[in-house]
Amino acid sequence: MRVAKLTEVQKIEVTEEVFNKKPARGQAVVQVKAAGICGTDFHIFREGRADVELPRVMGHELAGIVVETGEDAAGLKPGDRVVMDPVISCGHCRTCVSGHENVCEDVKCFGVQMDGGFQDYIIADARRLYVFPEDLSFEEAALAEPFSVASNILWRTQLKAGDRTVIIGAGTIGLAVLQAAAGLGASVLISDIEDKKLERAAAFGADRTVNTRREDLKEAAESFFPGGADVIIDAVGASALTQSAVELAAPFARVAVIAFDGKPMEIPPVYITKKELTLAGSRMNCGRFPEVLQWMKEGKIRPKEIITAVYPIEEIQHAFEEMMKGDSASVKTIISF
Repeated sequence: MRVAKLTEVQKIEVTEEVFNKKPARGQAVVQVKAAGICGTDFHIFREGRADVELPRVMGHELAGIVVETGEDAAGLKPGDRVVMDPVISCGHCRTCVSGHENVCEDVKCFGVQMDGGFQDYIIADARRLYVFPEDLSFEEAALAEPFSVASNILWRTQLKAGDRTVIIGAGTIGLAVLQAAAGLGASVLISDIEDKKLERAAAFGADRTVNTRREDLKEAAESFFPGGADVIIDAVGASALTQSAVELAAPFARVAVIAFDGKPMEIPPVYITKKELTLAGSRMNCGRFPEVLQWMKEGKIRPKEIITAVYPIEEIQHAFEEMMKGDSASVKTIISF
């Protein structure tokens, strides 16, 4: 089988290896058909990460076909088209038992702290595989993972129809959140520094777009949502933007914090107390795949429209190099098998 390994920073080698593993009880062998390149993958490729040992097979946004199952494989059978939830937890600590496996102290992500999906075959826990319908392509289905991140953000902020929502950043996660929020009936203002991404956002249902190179976000948001927004989401993940998000909030608003930025924020507690704001952290996803697949089935989200490039596995190095060029029109790159 073909295996794409990051052997050193900015160098991926595609090699041939023999796959002869058998699934244990509760496991399934999946032939990978499509895998998205996540921002995490790109960060690891470009500069490495302290918790990622090389060589590493990256890739955690994936879709494929079940080819073999062990006993008690959650009802899966060969031929099933599946997507995978990449969150791997211990399963028995107090946090996991309470239903929050995504914030387990020992949580890992498939393709980050362990080898992932940029290879022809993987073995996966059957409980983390979800069957998707025939009318969805493998490339589209692979995006169930970033949409699960969006779903988790909306769940953590309790977004509902009619909520006045500000999304900062129109990258993959920002556009995924936008599609989901618009599908739920929220009114959405989204900002970015690239016109091409904002044009895409408008096509996905944004009610107002703001290029922050030319407009002040706070002024634009106040003009569009007098009195403040009900939900504010920093989809970039920078501490400075999360800090500014609080200033856009209406009373009782919810602010999603998804940043892994280690820089401190300076938010006067009075901002939070006087308006009774909620700052809600959101990490990966917490069992959100069934909801996302239902959204796809109902047409509430359109994953195909955020795919801007598809490369065969043999050209994965080139795919990452193209991403490094920073094309403003690029959103999601898919590796095809």
